[in-house]
Amino acid sequence: MSDSDSTARSAAVAAALLVAAAVAAVVGYLLFVAFPADLADLFGVLLTLVVVAVGVRLASGALSPRFADYSVAEVAVEGPITRDGGTGTLPSSPTTPGADDVVDQIERADEDPNAEALLVKLNTPGGEIVPSEDIRLAAERFDGPTVGYATDTCASGGYAIAAGCDELWAREGSVVGSIGVIGSRPNVSELADRLGVSYEQFTAGEYKDAGLPLKEIDPDERAYLQGIVDDYYDQFVEQVAAGRDMEEEAVRDTEARVFLGTEAHERGLVDGLGDREAVLDRIEELTGREAVVEEFTPNRGVMARVRGGAAAVAYALGAGAASRVAGDGAGPDDVRFRR
Repeated sequence: MSDSDSTARSAAVAAALLVAAAVAAVVGYLLFVAFPADLADLFGVLLTLVVVAVGVRLASGALSPRFADYSVAEVAVEGPITRDGGTGTLPSSPTTPGADDVVDQIERADEDPNAEALLVKLNTPGGEIVPSEDIRLAAERFDGPTVGYATDTCASGGYAIAAGCDELWAREGSVVGSIGVIGSRPNVSELADRLGVSYEQFTAGEYKDAGLPLKEIDPDERAYLQGIVDDYYDQFVEQVAAGRDMEEEAVRDTEARVFLGTEAHERGLVDGLGDREAVLDRIEELTGREAVVEEFTPNRGVMARVRGGAAAVAYALGAGAASRVAGDGAGPDDVRFRR
């Protein structure tokens, strides 16, 4: 796009916003200043400014897609992957979007007529299984070329997301892979015995309390939990093989190891090596136009975060052994399964 075209678009947006502000100011004046003759007069000016601000914001949201000059939507997946962006026991960080937020960003990009391609920046060691799967599916559903770009680390659940992209690029020194599943549980039964703490729990169903840290795990429970890990692993292998167009045996041969970008490329785990500019050049080849990037960020307000926190607390209070198995981050987990 030429500088003159960009300048024209900016001028058009500015003019439209000025018109919207003027209309909102007139409406606010009529509602809160001109007609009221009592207490409302005291707050008329303030309320008028509020109406103007709301009007400008609404107009900006409506006009931005019409006059936007970007062609690529960028979404970042950074840090451990969880449902809400937190660690499972701490409140979510505003700088670490959860899986639901990332999915929302991808879906907004898919609905944006300007976003002809999706760039998924990946710098994550992995995390919870189902949230990773949600992001992968959202990337798969994007209507247009989807390119994953591994910066420092694209491992485990991060690589599962990459398998949902049309292509994956990395740096030569990027850490890529770890196609495996881990299940873990603390064992404090001996400590409980020393402290004189006994375990007593009433359950219905043989494996309802499987993996509880206050008791020793027996062979049947161990086989049961290992079976869940194996099932998760088989799913992971199938997804990577399908998404990367690889043989399942080749995926299993990685043995959940991580590789530097160069070896990952040799093994077919990565399509190309290069920096961000090389990735954008590739996107230009795929779309046939200049790659102008717009970063999509979480679109959640304060009330949405409060509602999400309340839902997490309610879920934690009502969760049973299923939450301990799923490792969903809603509360303390006895057995956690992660990619």
